Amino acid sequence: MTDLARVPPNRLERQLDRLSEVPAFARPWFRGVVLRRAVPFTGTAGLDFIEMTPQRVEIGIRNVKKVQNHIGGVHASAMNLLAETATGMVVGMNVRDDCLPLAKELRMAFKKRATGAMRAVATLTPEQRALMQASDKGEVSVAVTVLDEAGIEPVECEFVWAWIPSGPRKS
Repeated sequence: MTDLARVPPNRLERQLDRLSEVPAFARPWFRGVVLRRAVPFTGTAGLDFIEMTPQRVEIGIRNVKKVQNHIGGVHASAMNLLAETATGMVVGMNVRDDCLPLAKELRMAFKKRATGAMRAVATLTPEQRALMQASDKGEVSVAVTVLDEAGIEPVECEFVWAWIPSGPRKS
């Protein structure tokens, strides 16, 4: 297995590492700008990037009018965006610079009514991270937990991400 402690950071991780030069009070805002460049739609929904490491990504969303459903909770599509972005970012922090991450499959089962703000936590195992470094093509099922403000998991999700070489296709 690859020694992940010696793997140099990829492009996304390098961009986020540069934020250490920004004053602490301004880092969340600048981190949002960097990440909205990668995935512009995250800014539309107002996602909050709480924690981002190659092992774990936590993202939140406030229960505000622009993301609410007809009963005043966070809309199902916004929950999907939250979970998809958390899983995509943790994959994005681990794929090699010569690879492109792509969402391949998703499954969402709505179990309970959500209340208040929500957050998603996506994680990768050391073995999954090593696989991404060892291969220019593959797929991985990313663990993600979506919790509401009361700490309840109103939705169960499964996201499968693939990665492929980012260069021109070979015939």
